[in-house]
Amino acid sequence: MSEFLQKTDYDASIHAEILDSLTRNDESLIEICEDRAILEMTGELSGRYDCDQLFAARGEERNQLVMMMAMDIAVYHMFSIHNPQKMSQLRVNRYERAVKWLEAVRAGKTIIAGAPATTDPEKATGNYSMKSNPKRVNHR
Repeated sequence: MSEFLQKTDYDASIHAEILDSLTRNDESLIEICEDRAILEMTGELSGRYDCDQLFAARGEERNQLVMMMAMDIAVYHMFSIHNPQKMSQLRVNRYERAVKWLEAVRAGKTIIAGAPATTDPEKATGNYSMKSNPKRVNHR
């Protein structure tokens, strides 16, 4: 489905032999976990960014921060296939950090520099919030 991440991109996050042992040299498992990671990210980012354009980027056009978060999520899913009871705490921490980052982006607390903003008015979320004072009881 997606060609946003390449197998060689994982060299910065996980050793190739560990990746191969996790997936038992089955390239389709890597693709499945990548697709799941991108779908997970799309659900959080689509309100602010054009995810079709963001994840369609190739080569040097890809956003490095988005790539790192996508790899952290994908690697977490790969470790979950292998042996979730003995998962490295580092992988759990990196996954949780990626999820918190996605929530912060969705809430507008952080931005993705250089990422294409959404142009779909139905998906776009504004940078405002509405509040009101608590209801008062004026009559007894």
